[in-house]
Amino acid sequence: MDIKPALVKELRERTGAGMMECKKALVETSGDIDAAAEWLRKAGAAKADKKASRVAAEGRIAIRSDEKTGRHVVLEVNSETDFVAKDDNFRAFVDQLADVILAERPASVEALMKSSVGGTSVEDLRLALVTKVGENISVRRFDVVESRGNVGTYVHGTRIGVLVDLDGGDLAFARDIAMQIASLAPRYVAGDDVPKELLDKEREIIAAQTAEEKKPPEILAKMVEGKLRKFVDEITLTGQTFVKDDKKRVRDVLAQHKAKVKGFRRYEVGEGIEKKSSDFVKEVMAQASQTR
Repeated sequence: MDIKPALVKELRERTGAGMMECKKALVETSGDIDAAAEWLRKAGAAKADKKASRVAAEGRIAIRSDEKTGRHVVLEVNSETDFVAKDDNFRAFVDQLADVILAERPASVEALMKSSVGGTSVEDLRLALVTKVGENISVRRFDVVESRGNVGTYVHGTRIGVLVDLDGGDLAFARDIAMQIASLAPRYVAGDDVPKELLDKEREIIAAQTAEEKKPPEILAKMVEGKLRKFVDEITLTGQTFVKDDKKRVRDVLAQHKAKVKGFRRYEVGEGIEKKSSDFVKEVMAQASQTR
């Protein structure tokens, strides 16, 4: 069947799919553009299903805020490669999702995927993007902070995003604290937030490390507690050295600004995802041997 270039162009503009895929869809549907658009959607779902097992550990972090409602969003969407993470289509998809979350506050990622953008579900938008970029795309997680306090936001490039909610201080100081969190990645706000199980385990490790030293038991006990306090300072925001003034702790600058940290969210692209290592040369050689 002869498919006119203008029809292919129209379908491409409508769906965002590649030129050859659009032509194939039109051939398969005898030139019916509506049926071709549906065919492409189904093909995208099939491709997405095939790619779903592939590790998506790259991606982007996005943050959106609405000062009028006091709502703030941090979102992570993953791709397989950094190349796709920098693609304009991928970036636009992430931005759309952040706006949807800010406006609707879905209860979960599953609820988000059922949300509508211009009459199209987020899941269908994801499938269309998989078709376009040829990689697995995963909407991994998001958090929403509702606060009338000073919420500091900071995005480092596109890979680290922070929301921190302060009681007191001002927005400029809140941003400084957000940058602190982005830089030194504390796990907890203060020492009281550190689980007892973690403290007990760390105390046990430190005690084992110092057991060989020939010192009185009471001195060794003080050494263990001293090292434990240092460990707590390293993993807590208030205990860390302030990045903008290394002579002060964060707790000191919080006191100066009469501010208290109510909570924070720190996202880093791909954290906790096990990446598959690969040898590109071996992969190429293996593929070459299969074609002989």
